[in-house]
Amino acid sequence: MESTENRSEVNEFILKGITDNPELQVPLFIMFTFIYLTTLVGNLGMVALISWDSHLHTPMYFFLSNLSLVDFSYSSTITPKVMVGLLTGNKIISYNECAAQLFFFAAFLVIESFLLATMAYDRHAAVCKPLHYTTTMTPTLCVSLVSGSHICGFLTCSIVTGKIFSLSFCGSNIVHHFFCDIPPLLVLSCSDIHITELIIFIFGSFNAFFPFLVIFISYLLIFINILKIRSAEGRQKAFSTCASHLTAVSIFYGTVIFMYFRPSSNHSMDSDKIASIFYTMVIPMLNPLVYSLRNKDVKNAFRKAVRGQQLQLDRLSS
Repeated sequence: MESTENRSEVNEFILKGITDNPELQVPLFIMFTFIYLTTLVGNLGMVALISWDSHLHTPMYFFLSNLSLVDFSYSSTITPKVMVGLLTGNKIISYNECAAQLFFFAAFLVIESFLLATMAYDRHAAVCKPLHYTTTMTPTLCVSLVSGSHICGFLTCSIVTGKIFSLSFCGSNIVHHFFCDIPPLLVLSCSDIHITELIIFIFGSFNAFFPFLVIFISYLLIFINILKIRSAEGRQKAFSTCASHLTAVSIFYGTVIFMYFRPSSNHSMDSDKIASIFYTMVIPMLNPLVYSLRNKDVKNAFRKAVRGQQLQLDRLSS
């Protein structure tokens, strides 16, 4: 067996990227720039709008503002690097930068899943126990739920990232992806990865299925409660309070299931890259659009903000 002393350890990686076709690089750069700018404006604009309008200072919008920050953050760990690679052709990423990218992307993805579960619990409290909503969803509980989501994400992903980057990388340094994700990195390791895969499976299963279970049970109870409402108008009003969140959950988990829970025989590099583009870049852009287009409170707050800016401009010009 070859000794570790004779092995040349990898100190940087080369990202394969989305495409090697030079004719597609500029159009893709323009498209991803538009997506990222929309993500930035949409998510940070949502945070600013919720902070500005006192009518949106409720548990649901507190969770939504945190979701927007997480969407912006995990898109920012991937998209700028992809854009630089498309524009300059430089696809080299240092060992430490790769570890940081994997850690923050995975952590924000886990936090998002827990925040979606928290929002499902909030909708359950609003629909099923409306009279006790203010005493159930107290500010202390809301802060605790958000803090717990962040602690769980950063703690579990620090363990997983630490375990992955304690492995030896001594062969090829070409990552067959456009960012440092777990599967393409494990392929490059020349260490025994069985224990690492077990740790990833345990934490990954918990971080995926526990939030999903909370969401499933919450919406099951919500639908049971809605069916008990006699008037069609009452059922429509109750369902409308959950529509935006249910849409966001469907998009998020639909993509994750397609990406990670298909038979290995159905995987292909092209389909995996398209799915990865969707959940790393498109979903963070879609979430604020879903909540703004389907939510009357957000639309009213936006109109008030626009009118307020117009009045200020009129005063300055007069």
